[in-house]
Amino acid sequence: MDLQLTGRRALVTGSSSGLGEAIALLLAQEGADVVVHGRDEARTRAVAEKVGAKAVAVGDLATDEGADAVAAVAGDVDVLVNNAGAYDHLGWADSTPEVWLRTYDVNVVSGVRMIHRFVPGMRARGWGRVIQIGGGLSGQPMAMQPHYNATLAARHNLAVSLARDLKGTGVTSNVVAPGAILVDSVQRLLTEMAPERGWGGEWAEIERNAAEDFVPNDVGRFGRPEEIAGAVAYLASPYADYISGATLRVDGGTIRSVQ
Repeated sequence: MDLQLTGRRALVTGSSSGLGEAIALLLAQEGADVVVHGRDEARTRAVAEKVGAKAVAVGDLATDEGADAVAAVAGDVDVLVNNAGAYDHLGWADSTPEVWLRTYDVNVVSGVRMIHRFVPGMRARGWGRVIQIGGGLSGQPMAMQPHYNATLAARHNLAVSLARDLKGTGVTSNVVAPGAILVDSVQRLLTEMAPERGWGGEWAEIERNAAEDFVPNDVGRFGRPEEIAGAVAYLASPYADYISGATLRVDGGTIRSVQ
């Protein structure tokens, strides 16, 4: 299926590894001119070479200077994927106000900086896509990581507000909400935890049991980065022209909701 992305320029923030890398790779395969972004120049250039990207943008989006540097390299962008972000495993006792502020700046304000720099151009050209990478914890938060849960909720909320503001412009704003995704670091962690949790010795058994313990879902496993990339690519395409302010959950049914 041709998603008609040839000739479109896409910036995927935080695409030097993990979900962002998978998104950048699929968009490039669909014909988009992809700008790979990261904070580590060597790692970002390595992914850009793998993707076949012509542009490499290096900068910390938690700062205005970093955002300006990325915008200067990216140029006119048709598809903005706000994927960059960070999380930790702190609970309420350890997530100080300073941690909250830093997490909000990295996970929310960084995306706002990109919106301010690229959406005016989309409006002027009459076409564009803004896609936030959110998550189910935005609506069903857990006790741990309260600051991270809150930033996901903010990403979802700002996407809908932006969609209302973009009414009639030809530019859309939506969210892809992943469940627990099996990136390399997650697989390593689960494998290390398996012996003491009694999850088994073979990877298939470990994944099935870990999923049941952590993220029970209808599929019985963790998601794959490529599955998130597929949802992003769809929302980036003209086939999603009629989708506005929506959340596309890709979580195997982890979130129990009729909406």
